[in-house]
Amino acid sequence: MAESNEKPKQEAGGSAGGGEAAGTERLRPKIRVHEDGEAQGDVLAAYDFWRKGSGRKQVPGIIKCFGARPDFLKQVVEFSNTVHFSPGHLNRRQKELIASYVSFLNECDY
Repeated sequence: MAESNEKPKQEAGGSAGGGEAAGTERLRPKIRVHEDGEAQGDVLAAYDFWRKGSGRKQVPGIIKCFGARPDFLKQVVEFSNTVHFSPGHLNRRQKELIASYVSFLNECDY
């Protein structure tokens, strides 16, 4: 087989003259993310609900994605705790490991 001297085609989502190298442009979130320090009212209460249940202080990005709907965030946390962390064939450590690996494969920031 002969070697090709063609350059690979740029993948969708690559730079369009925006100053970044081809293929390195990051997608910008379309969801309004409420950071810990700026959360107020119902959003702050929902974050505190998560903190109380998790024992952690810093709210992870996946939880912040639901900050625009604090009423729904509480339901998501309750559902997640039931599905992910209830007793079953896998222990919590194994479930967290699987979730972390899937996030890595999906190139998630959180």
